[in-house]
Amino acid sequence: MTSQYDDPAFFSAYAKMPRSQAGLKGAGEWPDFKRLLPDLAGLRVLDMGCGYGWQCRYAASRGAASVLGIDSSKRMLEAARARTTDAKITYELADLTTFQRPAGSFDLVISSLAFHYVADLATLMAHINTMLSPGGTLLFTIEHPLYTAEGHEQWVKTGDGAAVWPVDHYFDEGQRMTTFLGQQVPKYHHTLATILNSLLQNGLAITGVSEPRGSQADIAAGESWTRAPMMLIVRGTKD
Repeated sequence: MTSQYDDPAFFSAYAKMPRSQAGLKGAGEWPDFKRLLPDLAGLRVLDMGCGYGWQCRYAASRGAASVLGIDSSKRMLEAARARTTDAKITYELADLTTFQRPAGSFDLVISSLAFHYVADLATLMAHINTMLSPGGTLLFTIEHPLYTAEGHEQWVKTGDGAAVWPVDHYFDEGQRMTTFLGQQVPKYHHTLATILNSLLQNGLAITGVSEPRGSQADIAAGESWTRAPMMLIVRGTKD
């Protein structure tokens, strides 16, 4: 199992990003994500694609009984462990597409910007459904289909100089090679219908959807993601 995040140059560039340095405060989607979280007290939590472990530590600080963070990057897990002192939190090197635990092992599964690296969402959701306890919650962020469709993930200029966000090849699902942190990174484009149906067809009722627009400060500053959605947040509940 290899991860692009274990490449020294790539990881170094990632470490300089605002969300890497500021944690949840540097994640513009965090207020919307936090609003959709259930009461964390006493829950057994799984964070899929935990990265630096920011959400793991938040869950533990809000009373979660146990938190397991998994990631396919050794460097990410090293960074997470270096920032973690709470004994309720453990980290494990694992591929989230094949990771499984016995039925009902977790009450809450969370994931931040990891599922757009997954080709087969339906199988992933089936595994999550099995691992969730009855009535358990899945809450995740994924790059928005309008953001991933074209592949290059860049604004373009029209003839009069206006910046527009092109949407093309929307229904052509599959791998996209995008430039991120100076390297070519493989991601997967899924339509909105595919994302939502992957939950509905695998025993997860949709109980919340959000398209974060950013804060009023972001809007006032003219941040580009306040004009077109970069991320999609979905909450599902096990039937």
